[in-house]
Amino acid sequence: MVFELLAAAGNAAPQNKFGFAEALEQGGFIAYATVIILGIMSFGSFFILFTKWFEQQKILRQHRELRSGFWRANSLKEGAAKLEKNSAWRQVVDDGVAAEEAHGKMADALEAHDWLHGSLARSEASINARLASGLPFLATVGATSPFIGLFGTVVGIYRALIAIGIAGSASIDKVAGPVGEALIMTALGLLVAVPAVLAYNYLQARNKRIAELLSGFSTDVLAYINSRGAVRPAVVTTPASAQKAAAAPVATPKP
Repeated sequence: MVFELLAAAGNAAPQNKFGFAEALEQGGFIAYATVIILGIMSFGSFFILFTKWFEQQKILRQHRELRSGFWRANSLKEGAAKLEKNSAWRQVVDDGVAAEEAHGKMADALEAHDWLHGSLARSEASINARLASGLPFLATVGATSPFIGLFGTVVGIYRALIAIGIAGSASIDKVAGPVGEALIMTALGLLVAVPAVLAYNYLQARNKRIAELLSGFSTDVLAYINSRGAVRPAVVTTPASAQKAAAAPVATPKP
């Protein structure tokens, strides 16, 4: 008897017909297509954010290591051997060395300087273009995803108006589903757009910082080549190397 009463009470409990899955089922193909498109945009945005962040972090770490070891070398080729292969800084040095080897063929000294400067500028431009890849996708997602969500919103409101027209009255049970679907689409569009815009601005700011570092390093390489090694930046001593130098025993002259 007790089990029969519990079963009857369970069957009589109200069922929630206005959840997310129910709203998608009511929206049909358009609702599912909108959610899938927004999901792809969101996944692509976070994928670009993390991959670009790790790429930028690697370049910044290599720059910190570059400042303490590269300019201690006796030549650019020797310094390039200390850098990681396929790194942005190694590319600038390799392009500078290649331009230096070809610049002897220039008859005019001014043309030789322009050749070196242009070669390093092209190297910088290629690196900056590679760093900027993927950012247009973030900008596109940030600009279009709210409108994609708004499209789902319009369709949901349209279905609510149809339900009102068929029922002849704006009862809550007739319009709650379509209106809830419309609000969900609006929220999803904003949920996808806001992280994409924030990621774009964040990565863009870091790219500008890297571009400044590349420009400074390229200028130093150009000055080194033109002066035949006489002009080079001051070597930055890292804390670890400073501690080793301080701990090294000092030889005292014998009487």
